[in-house]
Amino acid sequence: MKNSVLKGALGALAVAGIAMIAKKAIERKRFVKGIFEEYGIKEKSPFGLADKIREMNDEQYQELKGKFKKEFASKCRHRRFEKENIAEA
Repeated sequence: MKNSVLKGALGALAVAGIAMIAKKAIERKRFVKGIFEEYGIKEKSPFGLADKIREMNDEQYQELKGKFKKEFASKCRHRRFEKENIAEA
């Protein structure tokens, strides 16, 4: 009896984990799709994005770079990054 309850609980936990991962993947895909639409990139591939980046000036590139950094940054806090943030303030 204990094994079946344990297996059921672990199964439910696994399903919840997979759902969270799928949700994050969908959010990131939506973000990238929005970037392609915002900058008018017709070719939906890394090559289309690279071509658009080559055409950008430095200001536009830094803006795009900031958007990607903000979206794909790690949410965990490392001591190294906390010290950098304190030094900037």
